[in-house]
Amino acid sequence: MTTTTVRKRAATGALLGLALGDALGFPTEFNDVPSILAKCGPWRGMELPGRPFVSDDTQMTLAVARALRTAMDRGLLVPTRLERPLREEFVDWYQSPENNRAPGRTCLTACDLLKDERRLWQDASQIGSKGCGANMRVAPVGLAPGLSEEQRAGAAQFQSALTHGHPTALAASDLTAHAVRLLAQGAPPAGLVGQLRAYAVANRTRYHHRWLGDLWTRSQDPSAEHFIARGWDECLGVLDRLAEALRDPAPESDPCLATGAGWIAEEAMATGLLCFLLFPDEPVTALRRAACSSGDSDSIACLTGAFAGAHAGADAWPTPWADRIEYQGELVTLGALWDL
Repeated sequence: MTTTTVRKRAATGALLGLALGDALGFPTEFNDVPSILAKCGPWRGMELPGRPFVSDDTQMTLAVARALRTAMDRGLLVPTRLERPLREEFVDWYQSPENNRAPGRTCLTACDLLKDERRLWQDASQIGSKGCGANMRVAPVGLAPGLSEEQRAGAAQFQSALTHGHPTALAASDLTAHAVRLLAQGAPPAGLVGQLRAYAVANRTRYHHRWLGDLWTRSQDPSAEHFIARGWDECLGVLDRLAEALRDPAPESDPCLATGAGWIAEEAMATGLLCFLLFPDEPVTALRRAACSSGDSDSIACLTGAFAGAHAGADAWPTPWADRIEYQGELVTLGALWDL
């Protein structure tokens, strides 16, 4: 008798999940919970729109994924190999007629500056911004196989830094990619917050000079280590809030009340994680909870979908949803390249 091992296809699950969350949350962004309930009915029954459009969250995730694939096809992943395709993908997104999905101001400003190939990317980076645009697109870095811890952390921070240069944006992007990777590899959800906290403590003063260059000098910090520690400290603070929320779970309450509205990177990560960890074995329910939230609902649900899909795999999502999500073909093709 032979036993067949069924792969969970974590990368496909995460990429489809983030797009589905994005599409579910896109129509509810900027609405408070009573307004969402009035429009959509009970949150546990929320349905994907008939034409499930995604926002810039999924568009930019695909940009990062394509750039990462291009760089890795050319050899070892190093900053000089990733910079050009990442800049090109971001500028292509910026100039695309499809860039009409309420993109963030930081991304638009930085991508406009990145058009000038003579400009150092550090001079395009918005050093004061820690918006969730930094990490709502980072999941591919957590999914790509064969990277060292230094490559994964460096690339996660680097893709943030091209637009969002604030140290908290860098740290939250690193943590988000790390969470996706842990879940894809089978880490139990119950221990995830502790693992993320340990990772943050271990990396608190580690500045990735090879990847970030002199970015830190654009700030007012006295050293690179002081600069990056500010970001990790804010992430540690929100992880403490997340742990507290999970000690006394309130699944019927707006998750933004516990861990923040998600407009900024560390809160988007924490609230996305909260929605996933409230329902670790019910990925669709987790997406619905994230979409029915008073904050940046598409980004929160996008991150929730990445975490839930990395954990549960491609079969987590209803076929009628997965088959009609926008960009489905590219999401599945990229996922197949990286599936565990």
